[in-house]
Amino acid sequence: MPVKIPDNLPAIELLKKENIFVMNDLRANSQDIRPQRLLILNLMPIKISTETDFIRLLSNNPLQVEVEFLRLETHTPKNTPEEHLELFYKGFSEIKENFYDGMIITGAPVEMIRFEEVTYWDEITTIFDWARTHVTSTLYICWASQAALYHFYGVEKVPLDKKLFGVFKHTATDKRNLLFRGFDDEFFIPHSRHTTIRKADLKAKGEIEILSESDDAGVAIVASRGGREFYLTGHSEYAPLTLHEEYQRDVEKGLLLNKPQNYYKGDNPSNPPLVRWASHANLLFNNWLNYFVYQETPFDLQEVAKLGEIKHHS
Repeated sequence: MPVKIPDNLPAIELLKKENIFVMNDLRANSQDIRPQRLLILNLMPIKISTETDFIRLLSNNPLQVEVEFLRLETHTPKNTPEEHLELFYKGFSEIKENFYDGMIITGAPVEMIRFEEVTYWDEITTIFDWARTHVTSTLYICWASQAALYHFYGVEKVPLDKKLFGVFKHTATDKRNLLFRGFDDEFFIPHSRHTTIRKADLKAKGEIEILSESDDAGVAIVASRGGREFYLTGHSEYAPLTLHEEYQRDVEKGLLLNKPQNYYKGDNPSNPPLVRWASHANLLFNNWLNYFVYQETPFDLQEVAKLGEIKHHS
């Protein structure tokens, strides 16, 4: 099944060129099924690229997924035209009475700022709290994962000596968890961050379950409330050239930066990247949508507010 997205969203044409099946509102409304309603809070600076990345992954599953995009009302992004935001995004005040099957909250370029000093901290923590009673399962990604773990559990982020940048090998702590159904023993995830969360700090919190780790990248996937929330420290959604474009931007800014590790063929930036994470990224998002969203969500979405703690899947 395709993803149902707003008419004229730029991602439609980009994804059609990749042979990705997307559906506009008119055609989707003619299908007599209840789609999975998904809300994406997009905090990334280049919003159109991020929209395309997530729709690419969400489209590769047998469910019909209806995507809405959410923007912050207390922050105006500099790199996306206001007309695009007005056309395709809603503010929290417009959707706060709604219920959703799933939600994704992206990373944000505020990693080096203390959480409470982020200008939109009050608004985003309000959204974090709201999601617990209005969404069946939420994926927090990169900075959002650190912010949510800090807000809910008091887990502090820790600065790294140098930027963690590249594509790294991971393993599942418990391969019986349904999030990893179909995974190989080892799988790859791109990372791009200056901070991390310590395993010991997470283990000190009884409510948190570490699901995946890497010798080089540390803790990668964490869950709480039995799958009502997942925290991803990496960027499985990244397109093949995203790390390359980030590297080029940093080089142009004159930043002292090592090239992304385990990324270019022959470790040579003049060569194209070797994509080793896409298949597992698709499995990750499909398993989340199936086992933790579709299988758990009530038919009447308003019943989400009455959901108890979803049992641990294994």
